[in-house]
Amino acid sequence: MSAAGQTTRRGFAARTLALGAAALLGTALAGCGRSQGKAQPVPAGSTVLALGDSLTYGTGASAETSYPTVLAELTGWNVVNAGVPGDTSAQALARLPALLAEHRPKLVIVSIGGNDFLRKLPESDTRANVHAACKLALESGAQVLLVAVPRATVAAALGQMTDHALYAEVAKDLNIPLQREGWGEVLAQAELRSDQVHANAKGYAQFARSVQGTAAAAGLLRR
Repeated sequence: MSAAGQTTRRGFAARTLALGAAALLGTALAGCGRSQGKAQPVPAGSTVLALGDSLTYGTGASAETSYPTVLAELTGWNVVNAGVPGDTSAQALARLPALLAEHRPKLVIVSIGGNDFLRKLPESDTRANVHAACKLALESGAQVLLVAVPRATVAAALGQMTDHALYAEVAKDLNIPLQREGWGEVLAQAELRSDQVHANAKGYAQFARSVQGTAAAAGLLRR
């Protein structure tokens, strides 16, 4: 091969390697962008699914004073109350596919696990179910806000509530915002409770305001 031909061949190979490297770099940068999971504001009027148990349903107060109803008033979102009293994390997870298909929410607020703790179900199962619910919602195209639930301890019975560590673990793993200490702060105050494990209307209103604040801080809600 002539010297000119070899030079042309080397130039072509160099350009090919450069293009390949650029493509790989672009893919890597895109992957980094996805992993950061920057939240997008959820516009007023959007459907938001509140998945949960009796605390989401509003046990201890009226439907008009449940936290999803109050949150809808505060944000302008169309908040679907998908709370079922007594539901475990496994039962809430089982309901989720049909709820996602029916409502196609822009945001899913996941607040489950309390009944698991009360019934002393395996914590590894609860973590797996919470993780699966959040991941399923993300895969549907929705954003997710995870709500931490207090541990069931002797201290909790005395009003000293601490979030179970599994929620921070799931939020970190999936890179989603976490509502911290919201239920703990409400249920630790007798004036905000209807009984030992449920809020009253005033308590649900306080919790809804705390969710609103977390959503705004995370970028899910315009300030």
